[in-house]
Amino acid sequence: MNYVIDFLINAIALGMTFLYGSTGEIITEKVGHLNLGIPGIMCVGAAGGCAMVQALVLAGNVPGFIIVVLGLLAAFLSAGLMGLLYCVLTVSFKANQNVTGLTMTIFGAGVMRFIMSGLGQENHAYLKALPIFRLPFSASLPGTAWQYLGIMVYLAIIIAIVASVVLTKTKVGLHLRAVGENPATADAVGINVDAYKYGATIIGSGIAGLGGLFYIMNYAGSPEAYKSIETLGWLSIALVIFALWRPHLSIFGSALFGALYLAGSYIPSIPAFQALGLPMSFTQLLKMLPYVVTVIVLTISSVRNRREDQPPAALGINYYREER
Repeated sequence: MNYVIDFLINAIALGMTFLYGSTGEIITEKVGHLNLGIPGIMCVGAAGGCAMVQALVLAGNVPGFIIVVLGLLAAFLSAGLMGLLYCVLTVSFKANQNVTGLTMTIFGAGVMRFIMSGLGQENHAYLKALPIFRLPFSASLPGTAWQYLGIMVYLAIIIAIVASVVLTKTKVGLHLRAVGENPATADAVGINVDAYKYGATIIGSGIAGLGGLFYIMNYAGSPEAYKSIETLGWLSIALVIFALWRPHLSIFGSALFGALYLAGSYIPSIPAFQALGLPMSFTQLLKMLPYVVTVIVLTISSVRNRREDQPPAALGINYYREER
């Protein structure tokens, strides 16, 4: 039973990495911008947050609450700066969104490797703050995975719920969605299209950056963890499609994606699987499951052709005011 509980908790915890990334990307896509730079943005958020945590740990005598808050703030701002750069290129200079996003992923991954290698020169002191980010009383609970349900797990769920409420129940959300559906019409009624694009993209990028910090400081807790963030970032983008651009559905989708991603590690240890005599390389195929499920959901939503299940009409299309 503990084995099953550990698997489920592991899946939920890992899924929060996807939840941060997908929530940030949903907010960005709702204003019509397809930001394929999310994996790189999550990398920069992780590096910025870890750098701040390490600086505070080395300073000594800094309260744990301050370390967590400033670490989160550093991750958010670092990733937000990447979002700002993306906006300058795609909103102000009208650069191609797909090319810009892919370039930012490559750039962000490189920046992360540079920063994280520098942190290694101080023996990865940021890892000393792991107990602060993780569940403090996990040792008294059955199983070994409870430690992963730290404060950032609940923060991810809260952010997703708040984002869903803002997008569907507020005037700001209505304007934001209007910009993503038809920016020319939104502009004609007095909505500042560029301001909404900048605001949503920067905030969305900041939220995504928290996912990178979460993976290192709450889930993996390893000096090598940063090497996996880019891959997890692509799964975050896939989760956006799976959740049909609804942040609250991403909460459940993230747990499912976490379970599917971990299946390749857990299934080989099941006696029934071992009896089949399949090669260990087969387990690598299991890591494709989240993408396969996403394709199935995308196919079903396309066949049903319900407008509420489709992406924003202006997604990926640059807005030229003089053409309205």
